[in-house]
Amino acid sequence: MAKETKDYSKYFDFSDAKVLSEDEFGKKIRIKGREIHIISEPNHRQSKKRRKEDVQVLYENAVPEELQGIGAGKHYIVYTFGCQMNEHDSETIKGMLEMMGYTATEDRKEADIILLNTCAIRENAEDKVFGELGHLKHLKTEKPDMLLGVCGCMSQEEGVVNRIMQKHGFVDMIFGTHNIHRLPMLIKEALFSKEMVVEVWSKEGDIIENLPKKREGLRAWVNIMYGCDKFCTYCIVPFTRGKERSRRPEDVIAEVRDLARQGFKEVTLLGQNVNAYGKDFDDIRYTFADLMDDIRKIDIPRVRFTTSHPRDFDDHLVEVLGKGGNLVEHIHLPVQSGNNEILKIMGRKYTREIYLELVRKLKETVPGLVLTTDIIVGFPGETEEQFEDTLSLVREVGFDSAYTFIYSPREGTPAAVMEDNVSMEVKSERLQRLNRTIEEYSRKSHENLRGQIVEVLVEGESKNNASILAGRTRTSKLVHFEGSKELIGSFVNVKITDAMTWYIKGEVVDVPQAEAAITQ
Repeated sequence: MAKETKDYSKYFDFSDAKVLSEDEFGKKIRIKGREIHIISEPNHRQSKKRRKEDVQVLYENAVPEELQGIGAGKHYIVYTFGCQMNEHDSETIKGMLEMMGYTATEDRKEADIILLNTCAIRENAEDKVFGELGHLKHLKTEKPDMLLGVCGCMSQEEGVVNRIMQKHGFVDMIFGTHNIHRLPMLIKEALFSKEMVVEVWSKEGDIIENLPKKREGLRAWVNIMYGCDKFCTYCIVPFTRGKERSRRPEDVIAEVRDLARQGFKEVTLLGQNVNAYGKDFDDIRYTFADLMDDIRKIDIPRVRFTTSHPRDFDDHLVEVLGKGGNLVEHIHLPVQSGNNEILKIMGRKYTREIYLELVRKLKETVPGLVLTTDIIVGFPGETEEQFEDTLSLVREVGFDSAYTFIYSPREGTPAAVMEDNVSMEVKSERLQRLNRTIEEYSRKSHENLRGQIVEVLVEGESKNNASILAGRTRTSKLVHFEGSKELIGSFVNVKITDAMTWYIKGEVVDVPQAEAAITQ
């Protein structure tokens, strides 16, 4: 049975709200006894617009000196939902909190500030956040001085913000994706006013450089651009993240060089659509391929990127990736569907044939290439024959793995008003068949590695067994093997002995780097 559609209209009923004051700094209202300072709130119509305003690049001090000790002796927790972009935003949030004097904790009862950095891509991500708020309500009752905030993509949605104001009055702060750098000021406001503070910008957003980041581990995320202009009919991201805007090449390159100096072993370049990088520059001609070619010369062992759109994957980028070196042999290339009619309704603006031709070029140019993808099943109107086209494309490409999803409508997207006429039973059955096909090719790919020696970056102990180490190959395959904890953080050669569906097993071999037949 199809899931009942949520009625968002009830969250727009503010007949019980009393306006206390209104000026150039926003308005103050009272709902159910809770005073709320709305500095700015999300506006769906505004976020749809792609204005010609210049994007400003600001190099500013994110934490004013007078706020740098405000968190001394206090603790924070940041919970992150969603994609790598959210993970990276959380690094920035943690960096600012630590600059304010806060210290990380994992104990909720010790926390003086808890932030939920949210995702709006799927309905179940939204459900998780509201479920989490339900749990935190009890903690907030016990510890009323604790600050509780909701930020990220969900905060950019009108329905979500209104729902929090109406039903979750114990939340202290709501801010969006465009104004993360305003966090110190919002904390100050929430602490001293005791009001709920809402500041969500629907303007396109500027690029704020020099924000502190708290990075952990061996791998670093580097944002190279923000926003998306593709407007796929199922996707909320162009509304929550704004228009495409690229960081200046010199700022990206300086950050990657600095990470190399700090000893990071791997960098992942991030963007909602990384290969649209540079298309918004009007003073220079500099594309994602140019950026990759320049970063290739920096002394950092591995460079990845995510996520790319097939429509913007040009021949110059294919050629640069073929140069290898620190540019790894793994590309995440979302296809979403293998049927042209569904691709058209999705607004993907490429065909099955164009996608397969790109795959052919990439496999021809990048030896040992591993491809992964995203696929949606049960899109409105998808027939059995159209789904079979997706299965046949999966077989033709031979993806090593995929993020697979059942279609769920997102309020405000064009697809949300289409008739969702594929039953949940059919969607679930198709997802199972798709996953079985992906598993088959994943296993086959792993079997092909049996007996080969691969380069592994050792990341830590296996989650399930402290005596086993875990790491990843250049193609992002998870490898388990026995070894000393001293190996964590280094590269080792591992001979593959066994193939599982989602990971491979091996044993460390002492092969001189120059002689090693390093494959994936």
